[in-house]
Amino acid sequence: MSDKYKLITELKNYKPFDDEEKLMLEKFIFLVETNKDCFQSYCYPEHITACAWIIDKNYSHLLFTHHKKLDKWLQLGGHADGEENLLNVATREAKEESGLTSIEVITRDIFSIDIHPIPARNDVQSHYHYDVRYFFKADKNEKLVVSSESKDLKWLPISQIELYNNDRAVLRMLKKTKDFIKYIDNAI
Repeated sequence: MSDKYKLITELKNYKPFDDEEKLMLEKFIFLVETNKDCFQSYCYPEHITACAWIIDKNYSHLLFTHHKKLDKWLQLGGHADGEENLLNVATREAKEESGLTSIEVITRDIFSIDIHPIPARNDVQSHYHYDVRYFFKADKNEKLVVSSESKDLKWLPISQIELYNNDRAVLRMLKKTKDFIKYIDNAI
């Protein structure tokens, strides 16, 4: 089975967190099923991207980048560039944008999805990113390397995430993270 069809299966098996995510999920499935170029950044007005939501090994901090072009604090990630295995894309982007080598996948399942607008700039028209997010952990003590796509990288305390980014999609992932931490605490 190709990575594209594995992704379609993963999306169809994904349990949306709320009604907003449920609506986005339908759009995701339609895009992947009907547009063969959806994994290419030249696919307009929308294309697939992948992100890494990275928590430290003590489950107290999340890694954020101050994105240079968007001037926002965000999770690490980027374009699929033709790659249909989005977990590989998220892993690649996390390593490229942070310099971390200690990144480990917490779950191979999709952690979250989001569709968000990207404003026009220079020679790029406005478009939408259909973003698939995966959950990772890494060593917070490992040296970070700020890439050319970022202004800064920072491990943010979970309690302070909303001060840096209170977007609904980030708050959704934050709630899922807190639920995960409660689950881990109860399992110990």
